[in-house]
Amino acid sequence: MKQYFFSLNKPYEQCIPLYEGRVRFAVLEAESGENVQIPAATLRRFIGHNGLKGRFRLVVDVNNKMKSFEKIA
Repeated sequence: MKQYFFSLNKPYEQCIPLYEGRVRFAVLEAESGENVQIPAATLRRFIGHNGLKGRFRLVVDVNNKMKSFEKIA
């Protein structure tokens, strides 16, 4: 399994299309510099009135299938 870490700090206004379901996928830049595409629905539950903020961990299996995405800080 492989782990990717992300530090996200997006204001609410930039999250509106994501929250409303107008975006199907999000491309995130991991702390390692790699770009990773995930389903936008994965991020929706983490959007608050201040936007999308925090440090997150994505775990994928050997086939790059997402196993978990969680907020860690």
